[in-house]
Amino acid sequence: MIKKFPLACLVLAASITGVQAAGDATHTMPAGHDHASMHAQMMAEQTAASPESSATEPGQGAFATIAEIVTILRNDPATDWRQVNIDALREHLIDMDQLTLYSRTEVAESQNNTLEFDVRGDGRTIGAIHRMVPAHAPFVAAETGWKTSTQLLDDGVLLTVQTNSEADAQMLKAIGFYGFMALGAHHQPHHEAMARGQAVHQH
Repeated sequence: MIKKFPLACLVLAASITGVQAAGDATHTMPAGHDHASMHAQMMAEQTAASPESSATEPGQGAFATIAEIVTILRNDPATDWRQVNIDALREHLIDMDQLTLYSRTEVAESQNNTLEFDVRGDGRTIGAIHRMVPAHAPFVAAETGWKTSTQLLDDGVLLTVQTNSEADAQMLKAIGFYGFMALGAHHQPHHEAMARGQAVHQH
């Protein structure tokens, strides 16, 4: 005996079947496509839709400095490209890296709010210490009013800093040698001048 169903029930059943079929089609991956290839296709489509990245970090400090300087030079119509020397800037940035990451220091506190930094290194780091510390110290002295002196050693430099007060001495002891080397705002114009091929101090 054939059962008869109301027309409304048949229409509802058809609708449910259609929805399920659509859902199955949405989650079914075409033959020959895996997750990695689908992801790569999606990234390619996003890149095509947005060619300019919103990222801001270039990935490495020296690279970022060079990129910044090159942008400044390109935006300046007065740039003399015959004098530009990015390689000199790169060598200086290597010195900064060597001094910051591979030197070793000891600090001795003396009277009259004076600290003495014994800065040593090996290999190329010695040259970086010799080039950077004696050149940087007078700039800090000019900006702070402190008295500085340097003595070259076979494998480093002895840096003496006489501050103006006990508070300054405490601050200097807290930030240490590497904090001392980071004092001042002359690094950026120095880097630009070096890249332009201008005569600058070799630190």
